[in-house]
Amino acid sequence: MKAGVEALPDDVEALKAALIVARAEAAAARAQQSDDRALIAHLKLQIEKLNRDRYGQRSERSARLLDQLELTLEELETSATEDELAAEMAAAKTTKVASFARKRPSRKPFPEHLPRERVIVPGPVACSCCGGSRLSRLGEDITETLEVIPKSWKVIQHVREKFSCRDCEKISQAPAPFHVIARGWAGPSLLAMVLFEKFGQHQPLNRQAERYAKEGVPISLSTLADQVGGCTAALMPLFKRLKAYVLSAERLHGDDTTVPVLAKGKTDTGRIWVYVRDDKPFGGPAPPGAVFYYSRDRAGKHPQAHLANYTGIFQADAYEGYGKLYQPGRMPGPILEAACWVHARRPFFVMADLVENARRKAQGKKPAVISPLALEAVRRIDELFEIERAINGQSAEQRRAVRQELSAPLVANLEAWMREQRAKLSRGNDVAKAMDYMLKRWSAFTGFLDDGRICLSNNAAERGVRGIALGRKSWLFCGSDRGGERAAVMYSLIVTAKMNDIDPQAWLADVLGRIAEHPIQKLDELLPWNWHTASARASQAA
Repeated sequence: MKAGVEALPDDVEALKAALIVARAEAAAARAQQSDDRALIAHLKLQIEKLNRDRYGQRSERSARLLDQLELTLEELETSATEDELAAEMAAAKTTKVASFARKRPSRKPFPEHLPRERVIVPGPVACSCCGGSRLSRLGEDITETLEVIPKSWKVIQHVREKFSCRDCEKISQAPAPFHVIARGWAGPSLLAMVLFEKFGQHQPLNRQAERYAKEGVPISLSTLADQVGGCTAALMPLFKRLKAYVLSAERLHGDDTTVPVLAKGKTDTGRIWVYVRDDKPFGGPAPPGAVFYYSRDRAGKHPQAHLANYTGIFQADAYEGYGKLYQPGRMPGPILEAACWVHARRPFFVMADLVENARRKAQGKKPAVISPLALEAVRRIDELFEIERAINGQSAEQRRAVRQELSAPLVANLEAWMREQRAKLSRGNDVAKAMDYMLKRWSAFTGFLDDGRICLSNNAAERGVRGIALGRKSWLFCGSDRGGERAAVMYSLIVTAKMNDIDPQAWLADVLGRIAEHPIQKLDELLPWNWHTASARASQAA
């Protein structure tokens, strides 16, 4: 340390210069480190996405893992850019340290469908070298900048001229244009935006009204609510067609989630139920769809009423309210119960979460006890999911053949192992409870071995209600039971559009603009998957 101090120059100016160089080097090192961290996060995210695309979701935590990786990448990329600019500013003060520049991937060109606005920068009128005016144009260089035009409002005036007959004095005039709502004043694009913001982006109408007022268009909350109610009524026939389609499936996924409902001086806990049709896992050609229902409580009579006319495979959790649906003498026919292996795996996973234990240990908290039995159960169940990833999307016959060959021995070994271990555990043991959950419903858990249409998980339904769980933080509660029923209708339409890779707002705008004069016999043409096909044909024709 003393030798280092002695090596420093005595001149103040030299010391300042050395300090500037040291600071520049330190800034460059920080920038390099930040860039490395961002690159590592980017690669981890890409690996996780590739694994998910290839194998499907590994567990119920994979979706949240992607969200966490994307958030981490966002923060690290922002920090890396800040450190890069700081390194440039520090390097500009000295000539002895090179400026740090991040290596960024080459940017993709902007989409061709975006309109281009040419801004001509006047060229020179004289040569910058000799001052001559005899210039010959060689070409041009174009630098593109992506820009957005803020949302603009306009009033469309439908002008209907009147004519008077010179012979009979009768006045003739074209009929008024159709509106979604009788005596309506809002266009379909505005209505679609309000609906999608409320039910798709979970922005309550009061917040929308505040934003519109700041943009110079004051619209009262009651007026917006009136439009939402009118649109829901107009879209009800489409919801009924969607419900009939979803409930005609060979196999359904079912789930429910809580939704707070405003009551006198408090909030009650209502339920939103979802039933999903998704035939993609077993190669079915039918497009996916989802239908939602609302109820004030979680009584079993609600799903029994929803599925009163349904027969087929029903994949859900072990909620006792579904019990009457599986009775042999049920009319109009039996429903085959298919249990969810993700629900069964979850309690084992909680007792064998090594990652969570490591996190608790790093935070100085007491780690939980890792159960060797739970760890072994998770390992055995994960072997089944590994087989499923390889056959996802194949036909039901192919899936059944692979399961009989590879999965059936694993399932038999798992049952024998669990029954052997369960006999050694007390009734109150957590591992014993998790085993009992499966063993008491073993036929429902093993049905997938004999039917390729059945999935191992009920993730399709859980994905359907995920948006509601996120939205609760924004809208806090439903205003009434009618509000819950209205939300269920709109969730059905919006979630189905998303499942079919359709922009819900664009689809709603087009449907609202056409549904008033659309023939009721051709209502199916407006369903998202048919609308997508019709839009593709129109684009090709254009």
